[in-house]
Amino acid sequence: MPGIGVILGLTIALETGDITRFASVGDYASYCRMVKSERISNGKKKGHGNRKCGNRYLAWAWIEAANFALRFSPPIRRWYDRKCSKRHKVIAIKAVAHKLARAGYSLLRDGATFNVARAFG
Repeated sequence: MPGIGVILGLTIALETGDITRFASVGDYASYCRMVKSERISNGKKKGHGNRKCGNRYLAWAWIEAANFALRFSPPIRRWYDRKCSKRHKVIAIKAVAHKLARAGYSLLRDGATFNVARAFG
């Protein structure tokens, strides 16, 4: 996977632990703090942000992987540039990290190889 070297790979693998404990890719993305957390009760917002939901080290690792992937993978950079034209760059980098985390879940679960065209095509 572009952007993931030895250190980030080990961090992701060790912080994730046993991948079978996540029932779906959405559960894994939520644990990695890649999705928005909202708590709404009776139409009132009870909290915001991902401050204490999930694993902060996985969130850091996937954001770092996204930053490196932008530098070394032209297809990911093109996808990021298209996203930046519509949204803020912080949201766009988080979207790249989310896509990488979803692909990483499949790689850890199935042991397949990363296909950039499938993830960012």
